Amino acid sequence: MITLEFTPYQVVVPLFGVLMIVYAWNLVVRQKKTIWEGILWTTFWSAIIYISLVPSSLQFLSALTGIKKNENAATITAIGVIFFILFYLIMRIEELEQRLVKVVREKALSEAGINDDSHTTK
Repeated sequence: MITLEFTPYQVVVPLFGVLMIVYAWNLVVRQKKTIWEGILWTTFWSAIIYISLVPSSLQFLSALTGIKKNENAATITAIGVIFFILFYLIMRIEELEQRLVKVVREKALSEAGINDDSHTTK
C-alpha cells in the first residue's frame, strides 16, 4: 500500500490557493475584475498549488533557465515576473495620469468658457 505523507505546507498552500482562486472569480462575477485577470490569477495560483504538491516539478524550471538549484531558479523567475508586473503597472499609471490631465484640462477650459480644441489629442 502506498502512503502519501503531506507536510503542513502541502496542505495549507493548496487550500489558500483554492481560496484565492474562488475570491478572484467572485470579483469577476461582481464585475470588479476582468475575465482576463481571473484567468491570470487562476493560472498563477494553480502553478503555486502544483509546485507545493509536486516540488520536483521545479527541475524543469532549473533545466529551462540553466540554474542548477531548483530554489534559485524559482526565485530568479519570480523576480523576473515581479519586474514585468511592476513595469506594466508603471505604464498603466502613466497612461492614467495622462488621461486625468486631459480631463482636468478640458474641464478647466470648459468652466472658463474657452472652447479650445488645440489642446485635445486623439
